[in-house]
Amino acid sequence: MSLSHTAAEYMLSDALLPDPGGSRAKGLRLELPSDRLLKFVTVGLPLFLVSLAFAREFSAGSQISCFSPSNFTGKQSAYVDTACWDSLVHHGFDAEGHAITKSLWALKVFPYSLLVVAVLMYMPYLLWRYAAAPALHSDLLFIIDELDKSYNRSVRLVQHMRKVQQASAEPERFWEEYERARQERYFEFPLLERYLTCKQHAHSLVFIYILRNLLLLLFLAATCLYLVFLHLNIFFQDEFSCSIKTGLLQAEPHIPSLIPCKLVFFSVFQLISLSIGGVYVLLIPVVAYNALQLCQWDKGLLSIYEMLPAFDLLSRKMLTCPLNDLNVILLFLRANISELTSFGRLNAVNALREATTNKQDIDTVVDFMTLLAGLETTKPKH
Repeated sequence: MSLSHTAAEYMLSDALLPDPGGSRAKGLRLELPSDRLLKFVTVGLPLFLVSLAFAREFSAGSQISCFSPSNFTGKQSAYVDTACWDSLVHHGFDAEGHAITKSLWALKVFPYSLLVVAVLMYMPYLLWRYAAAPALHSDLLFIIDELDKSYNRSVRLVQHMRKVQQASAEPERFWEEYERARQERYFEFPLLERYLTCKQHAHSLVFIYILRNLLLLLFLAATCLYLVFLHLNIFFQDEFSCSIKTGLLQAEPHIPSLIPCKLVFFSVFQLISLSIGGVYVLLIPVVAYNALQLCQWDKGLLSIYEMLPAFDLLSRKMLTCPLNDLNVILLFLRANISELTSFGRLNAVNALREATTNKQDIDTVVDFMTLLAGLETTKPKH
């Protein structure tokens, strides 16, 4: 008998979770994997392509090539290229022969506009980082710590029950007190449950998260519309007619009225705009999915922690509308599942409960531990 008691003591002491070796604060992920991927692509892609455009500009030199008259000297031809690049205005004629002008300045500022796009795409991340991440960090630290502590409390409760049962002269009386304590919920630790219930009535995190995704959708759509505008109005015109008869050259008779020019970088800008536009269009459903996943509860994590006596949000049907801070916290708990040491233990206990023949006797991890500790011989059926 003493050998079985010693084995049960070792089994229960081994079931306790060890204290975390380091600080959990540094290992917490305050961004979902999909959000991190979106930030990397939406911000990194335009920066990468702009850097390629600038590198080509510095390596290729002039971004414009004008066909100056044959009697122009080298300096005059260089002046024509510079003047036409500075003005970047196309001079043409409509169907009725009237002179018209069309500014192509959007091509000159196109690389810088992509820098603005990258900054705009980074703003939703800054909003989340400074408006929501500090509060979420505190919530996750507390909840993860309490979940692991609740598991350890359950194991220590079974250890105490074994000692009381061994010292009890009337085993049946002990089990009567045990059943009464279960009915009056004395085995529960309501701090965590009440904290999570309170989070169901808070909406600051979910508001900021939805606002973040809405801003990202807005910026993605605005960028796509901007690129469509460039393609419809400018990105089909790589050649234009330039006029340099201005200022002191206006009265010069040997200078032609219009000089044909060609944009050297035109195909590069077309490729950049198509790449960014195509990727951003594909990312719009991903952003919409991130926002819509808050419309349903992540009950997988909650169902596992139903094994804890202090956690019965599902059985008491406390889950209401999913658009609240608790649902956001559950999403980030799922992303930080590696920090939840108790999750693997409870998941294994839950799988064993489903596999055992008398699973109706196992409601919580306390029941499972009492069976493992050898108290099932005198324990009454629920």
